[in-house]
Amino acid sequence: MESSSKGKSLYYQLVDVLKDRIETQMTAHDQLPSERELCQHYGVSRTTVRLALQELETLGCIYRRHGKGTFVSDLSVKSSNLAGAYSFTEAMKELGRLPKTVILEFRQIEATKKIAQALNIMLGEPVFKIKRLRLADAEPLMVERSYLPVKLFMNLDLPLLESKPLYDVFSQDYNQIVQFADEEFYASIVQKKDADLLRIADSAPVLHLIRSTYNHKNEIIEYTVSVARADQFHYKIRHVRSN
Repeated sequence: MESSSKGKSLYYQLVDVLKDRIETQMTAHDQLPSERELCQHYGVSRTTVRLALQELETLGCIYRRHGKGTFVSDLSVKSSNLAGAYSFTEAMKELGRLPKTVILEFRQIEATKKIAQALNIMLGEPVFKIKRLRLADAEPLMVERSYLPVKLFMNLDLPLLESKPLYDVFSQDYNQIVQFADEEFYASIVQKKDADLLRIADSAPVLHLIRSTYNHKNEIIEYTVSVARADQFHYKIRHVRSN
Protein backbone atom coordinates (compact mmCIF):
# COMPACT_ATOMS: atom_id res chain seq x y z
CA MET A 1 0.00 0.00 0.00
CA GLU A 2 1.06 3.60 -0.50
CA SER A 3 2.99 5.46 2.17
CA SER A 4 0.95 7.77 4.38
CA SER A 5 2.97 10.69 3.03
CA LYS A 6 1.27 10.34 -0.35
CA GLY A 7 -2.24 11.07 0.84
CA LYS A 8 -4.48 9.16 3.17
CA SER A 9 -2.88 7.39 6.12
CA LEU A 10 -2.32 3.65 5.78
CA TYR A 11 -5.14 3.07 8.25
CA TYR A 12 -7.71 4.93 6.11
CA GLN A 13 -6.36 3.37 2.92
CA LEU A 14 -6.82 -0.09 4.41
CA VAL A 15 -10.37 0.75 5.51
CA ASP A 16 -11.21 1.75 1.92
CA VAL A 17 -9.53 -1.33 0.44
CA LEU A 18 -11.22 -3.77 2.81
CA LYS A 19 -14.60 -2.06 2.46
CA ASP A 20 -14.37 -2.37 -1.33
CA ARG A 21 -13.35 -6.01 -1.02
CA ILE A 22 -16.29 -6.73 1.28
CA GLU A 23 -18.79 -5.00 -1.03
CA THR A 24 -17.54 -6.47 -4.32
CA GLN A 25 -16.03 -9.85 -3.52
CA MET A 26 -17.68 -11.15 -0.36
CA THR A 27 -21.14 -12.01 0.92
CA ALA A 28 -22.79 -11.92 4.33
CA HIS A 29 -21.07 -14.08 6.97
CA ASP A 30 -17.96 -14.75 4.86
CA GLN A 31 -14.90 -14.88 7.09
CA LEU A 32 -12.15 -12.31 6.63
CA PRO A 33 -8.47 -13.32 6.72
CA SER A 34 -6.76 -13.20 10.10
CA GLU A 35 -4.95 -10.07 11.28
CA ARG A 36 -1.61 -11.75 10.54
CA GLU A 37 -2.71 -12.65 7.00
CA LEU A 38 -3.93 -9.09 6.37
CA CYS A 39 -0.62 -7.71 7.60
CA GLN A 40 1.31 -9.93 5.21
CA HIS A 41 -1.00 -9.36 2.26
CA TYR A 42 -1.14 -5.57 2.48
CA GLY A 43 2.30 -4.98 3.96
CA VAL A 44 1.13 -3.02 6.98
CA SER A 45 1.57 -3.32 10.73
CA ARG A 46 -0.80 -5.18 13.04
CA THR A 47 -1.74 -1.86 14.66
CA THR A 48 -2.88 -0.53 11.28
CA VAL A 49 -4.92 -3.68 10.65
CA ARG A 50 -6.57 -3.52 14.06
CA LEU A 51 -7.50 0.14 13.66
CA ALA A 52 -8.99 -0.56 10.23
CA LEU A 53 -11.02 -3.51 11.54
CA GLN A 54 -12.29 -1.43 14.45
CA GLU A 55 -13.46 1.23 12.01
CA LEU A 56 -15.19 -1.34 9.80
CA GLU A 57 -16.91 -2.83 12.87
CA THR A 58 -18.10 0.62 13.91
CA LEU A 59 -19.47 1.14 10.39
CA GLY A 60 -21.34 -2.15 10.71
CA CYS A 61 -19.47 -3.79 7.82
CA ILE A 62 -18.09 -6.63 9.93
CA TYR A 63 -18.70 -8.43 13.20
CA ARG A 64 -16.41 -10.51 15.36
CA ARG A 65 -16.86 -13.82 17.13
CA HIS A 66 -14.51 -14.41 20.02
CA GLY A 67 -12.19 -17.31 19.23
CA LYS A 68 -13.60 -17.73 15.73
CA GLY A 69 -12.63 -14.66 13.71
CA THR A 70 -14.06 -11.70 11.83
CA PHE A 71 -17.03 -11.97 9.46
CA VAL A 72 -18.94 -9.87 6.94
CA SER A 73 -22.14 -8.38 8.33
CA ASP A 74 -25.45 -8.97 6.62
CA LEU A 75 -26.64 -5.34 6.79
CA SER A 76 -27.25 -5.17 3.04
CA VAL A 77 -29.27 -8.39 3.08
CA LYS A 78 -31.22 -8.58 6.33
CA SER A 79 -30.75 -5.32 8.15
CA SER A 80 -33.78 -4.25 10.12
CA ASN A 81 -35.53 -0.95 9.77
CA LEU A 82 -36.59 -0.08 13.31
CA ALA A 83 -38.16 3.31 12.60
CA GLY A 84 -41.89 2.90 13.08
CA ALA A 85 -41.65 -0.84 13.68
CA TYR A 86 -42.77 -1.18 17.29
CA SER A 87 -43.34 -4.93 17.14
CA PHE A 88 -40.13 -6.92 16.83
CA THR A 89 -42.05 -10.06 15.91
CA GLU A 90 -43.92 -8.39 13.05
CA ALA A 91 -40.80 -6.57 11.86
CA MET A 92 -38.85 -9.83 11.59
CA LYS A 93 -41.70 -11.60 9.81
CA GLU A 94 -41.83 -8.81 7.24
CA LEU A 95 -38.14 -9.37 6.58
CA GLY A 96 -38.69 -13.07 6.05
CA ARG A 97 -36.87 -14.01 9.24
CA LEU A 98 -38.02 -16.40 11.97
CA PRO A 99 -38.44 -14.43 15.21
CA LYS A 100 -38.00 -15.89 18.66
CA THR A 101 -38.23 -14.32 22.09
CA VAL A 102 -36.72 -15.77 25.24
CA ILE A 103 -37.96 -14.24 28.51
CA LEU A 104 -34.98 -14.04 30.83
CA GLU A 105 -36.69 -12.25 33.72
CA PHE A 106 -40.22 -11.37 34.78
CA ARG A 107 -40.94 -9.86 38.18
CA GLN A 108 -42.70 -7.05 39.97
CA ILE A 109 -40.55 -4.22 41.34
CA GLU A 110 -41.03 -0.75 42.80
CA ALA A 111 -40.53 2.09 40.35
CA THR A 112 -37.23 3.89 40.78
CA LYS A 113 -37.06 7.61 40.17
CA LYS A 114 -35.93 7.04 36.58
CA ILE A 115 -38.64 4.48 35.80
CA ALA A 116 -41.33 6.52 37.54
CA GLN A 117 -40.46 9.56 35.43
CA ALA A 118 -40.37 7.48 32.26
CA LEU A 119 -43.82 5.97 32.92
CA ASN A 120 -45.27 9.15 34.43
CA ILE A 121 -46.21 7.36 37.67
CA MET A 122 -45.44 7.88 41.34
CA LEU A 123 -42.10 6.87 42.83
CA GLY A 124 -42.37 3.38 44.31
CA GLU A 125 -45.46 2.37 42.34
CA PRO A 126 -45.45 -1.31 41.35
CA VAL A 127 -44.23 -2.06 37.82
CA PHE A 128 -43.54 -5.25 35.91
CA LYS A 129 -40.00 -5.69 34.68
CA ILE A 130 -39.58 -7.94 31.64
CA LYS A 131 -36.13 -8.79 30.31
CA ARG A 132 -36.16 -10.47 26.91
CA LEU A 133 -33.63 -11.78 24.43
CA ARG A 134 -34.74 -11.25 20.83
CA LEU A 135 -33.52 -13.61 18.13
CA ALA A 136 -34.04 -13.98 14.39
CA ASP A 137 -33.15 -17.22 12.64
CA ALA A 138 -31.61 -18.33 15.96
CA GLU A 139 -29.23 -15.34 15.91
CA PRO A 140 -29.40 -13.07 19.01
CA LEU A 141 -30.11 -9.50 17.93
CA MET A 142 -31.31 -7.52 20.91
CA VAL A 143 -31.69 -7.50 24.68
CA GLU A 144 -34.79 -5.64 25.88
CA ARG A 145 -35.71 -4.47 29.37
CA SER A 146 -39.34 -3.37 29.50
CA TYR A 147 -41.29 -1.77 32.33
CA LEU A 148 -45.11 -1.79 32.53
CA PRO A 149 -47.37 -0.16 35.16
CA VAL A 150 -48.98 -2.94 37.18
CA LYS A 151 -52.23 -0.93 37.52
CA LEU A 152 -52.77 -1.24 33.74
CA PHE A 153 -51.84 -4.92 33.53
CA MET A 154 -53.27 -6.56 36.63
CA ASN A 155 -52.74 -10.33 36.88
CA LEU A 156 -50.17 -10.37 34.08
CA ASP A 157 -48.17 -13.58 34.38
CA LEU A 158 -45.33 -15.43 32.70
CA PRO A 159 -47.46 -18.07 30.89
CA LEU A 160 -49.43 -15.29 29.14
CA LEU A 161 -46.25 -13.47 28.13
CA GLU A 162 -44.80 -16.67 26.73
CA SER A 163 -47.94 -17.45 24.74
CA LYS A 164 -47.97 -14.47 22.39
CA PRO A 165 -46.14 -11.22 21.44
CA LEU A 166 -46.31 -8.46 24.05
CA TYR A 167 -48.27 -6.11 21.79
CA ASP A 168 -50.88 -8.82 21.28
CA VAL A 169 -51.15 -9.10 25.06
CA PHE A 170 -51.70 -5.34 25.18
CA SER A 171 -54.57 -5.35 22.71
CA GLN A 172 -56.17 -8.77 23.17
CA ASP A 173 -55.99 -9.20 26.94
CA TYR A 174 -55.97 -5.65 28.31
CA ASN A 175 -57.62 -3.57 25.60
CA GLN A 176 -54.57 -1.34 25.44
CA ILE A 177 -54.42 -0.08 21.88
CA VAL A 178 -51.07 1.38 20.89
CA GLN A 179 -51.54 4.88 19.56
CA PHE A 180 -47.92 5.85 18.97
CA ALA A 181 -44.42 5.41 20.38
CA ASP A 182 -41.55 7.80 20.92
CA GLU A 183 -38.18 6.24 20.24
CA GLU A 184 -34.64 7.54 20.46
CA PHE A 185 -31.33 5.83 19.94
CA TYR A 186 -27.63 6.35 20.39
CA ALA A 187 -24.46 4.41 19.66
CA SER A 188 -22.34 3.01 22.44
CA ILE A 189 -20.10 0.13 23.48
CA VAL A 190 -21.67 -3.07 24.78
CA GLN A 191 -21.36 -4.04 28.43
CA LYS A 192 -20.11 -7.53 29.21
CA LYS A 193 -23.46 -8.72 30.61
CA ASP A 194 -25.12 -7.97 27.26
CA ALA A 195 -22.16 -9.01 25.11
CA ASP A 196 -22.45 -12.56 26.43
CA LEU A 197 -26.16 -12.72 25.61
CA LEU A 198 -25.69 -11.21 22.13
CA ARG A 199 -22.65 -13.40 21.40
CA ILE A 200 -20.49 -10.45 20.45
CA ALA A 201 -17.07 -9.36 21.63
CA ASP A 202 -16.62 -7.17 24.68
CA SER A 203 -16.52 -3.47 23.70
CA ALA A 204 -18.27 -4.17 20.37
CA PRO A 205 -20.44 -1.30 19.07
CA VAL A 206 -24.17 -1.47 19.82
CA LEU A 207 -27.27 0.66 19.47
CA HIS A 208 -29.16 1.68 22.58
CA LEU A 209 -32.87 2.20 21.91
CA ILE A 210 -35.27 3.86 24.31
CA ARG A 211 -39.00 3.59 23.58
CA SER A 212 -42.05 5.03 25.33
CA THR A 213 -45.33 3.56 24.08
CA TYR A 214 -48.66 5.37 24.46
CA ASN A 215 -52.23 4.08 24.36
CA HIS A 216 -55.28 5.80 22.90
CA LYS A 217 -55.67 7.80 26.13
CA ASN A 218 -52.11 9.12 25.79
CA GLU A 219 -51.02 7.10 28.81
CA ILE A 220 -47.55 5.58 28.78
CA ILE A 221 -48.07 1.84 28.94
CA GLU A 222 -44.53 0.66 28.21
CA TYR A 223 -41.01 1.95 28.75
CA THR A 224 -38.34 -0.17 27.08
CA VAL A 225 -34.58 0.12 27.00
CA SER A 226 -32.92 -2.11 24.39
CA VAL A 227 -29.39 -2.97 23.36
CA ALA A 228 -29.13 -4.03 19.71
CA ARG A 229 -26.22 -5.43 17.75
CA ALA A 230 -24.84 -2.73 15.48
CA ASP A 231 -24.08 -5.24 12.72
CA GLN A 232 -27.74 -6.28 12.54
CA PHE A 233 -29.71 -3.02 12.68
CA HIS A 234 -29.82 0.29 10.90
CA TYR A 235 -32.19 3.21 10.95
CA LYS A 236 -33.86 4.61 7.88
CA ILE A 237 -35.62 7.90 8.43
CA ARG A 238 -37.56 10.02 5.95
CA HIS A 239 -37.58 13.78 6.52
CA VAL A 240 -40.54 15.53 4.92
CA ARG A 241 -40.47 19.27 4.39
CA SER A 242 -43.77 20.89 5.30
CA ASN A 243 -45.07 23.83 3.35
